[in-house]
Amino acid sequence: MEEIEYANILATAVWQCRNLIHTPANIKNPVWLAKQATEMVSAAKTSDLSISIKSGRAIKEFGGLVAVGNSAPNPGPRLIEVTYAPKGSSNWPHVVLVGKGITFDTGGYALKPKAGMEAMKSDMSGAAAVSAAVLAIAELKLPIAIDVWAAMAENMISDNATRPSDIHTMYGGKTIEVLNTDAEGRLILADAIYYIDEQYKPELIVDLATLTGAIVVSLGSEYAGLFSNNDILSEKLIKAGEIENEKLWRFPLQKNYDKLMDSKVADMQNINYSGGAGSITAAQFLQRFVLNKTPWAHLDIAGMAFSKYGGALNSGGATGYGVRLLNKLIEDDYE
Repeated sequence: MEEIEYANILATAVWQCRNLIHTPANIKNPVWLAKQATEMVSAAKTSDLSISIKSGRAIKEFGGLVAVGNSAPNPGPRLIEVTYAPKGSSNWPHVVLVGKGITFDTGGYALKPKAGMEAMKSDMSGAAAVSAAVLAIAELKLPIAIDVWAAMAENMISDNATRPSDIHTMYGGKTIEVLNTDAEGRLILADAIYYIDEQYKPELIVDLATLTGAIVVSLGSEYAGLFSNNDILSEKLIKAGEIENEKLWRFPLQKNYDKLMDSKVADMQNINYSGGAGSITAAQFLQRFVLNKTPWAHLDIAGMAFSKYGGALNSGGATGYGVRLLNKLIEDDYE
């Protein structure tokens, strides 16, 4: 492939990601995004892509997704799957990418302060990044079988909204005591990760999410946080990030952090009871939903996906962070 064609494919994917993030939340609800994903797949210059959208009764067992998404007046949450399966790919490595897709995050009853809330239309940046990345990977015809999942919901206040101290049953049966309704992203991601690992048994899982403000305190707008159960996968991601200037900094995962989320009335709670280490304990929460010792990495991109003042990647606004990083990971590892 000519370099100019390669660059055009990646640039188009990055701009698709940015455009989705910039769309205001009065337009961008989960149903609208499902429609956009369908149109993007239909317009792709390949027949190897397909899309499936779960809603209603099909996601009733996804307790975290439903608990968050049913708070909104818009039609309820969606779970979007985009599959890239070229001919012969049944014998190829199978990779899964997962993206957090909160189309607007008020914080729920743990209401965010008004300063900066306008940026919460960007809380679906992880979902936008993985969706755009698979389009680029497909058009570049990389030899990989890949499933991309976007867990879509809107975190609002209503008579259906989750209250602090509510207990919800996640996909797979774990019960969660919700102490902070603004720690909602991990609920929708955990459902998706458990389901995917159980049903697909992939070679690896990478999730992207604007998950915690704590990662911004730690790293600002220069690095995303990397959390992983696998050293080899971590090294590959860090290398890809350095090449593409979508840098990652690895944080620890350790059982002493994990136990901070043990609950007296449920299997676990959605925040740690002692405070501090917010990004680490969020990742520890997600790790409890990884089965089969599947290599998994969580990228907390809260400081990188959107910036009013600009950072490493652009002068301000949505950056499209993750599209080039994920493409490079797949390209270098499997091409």
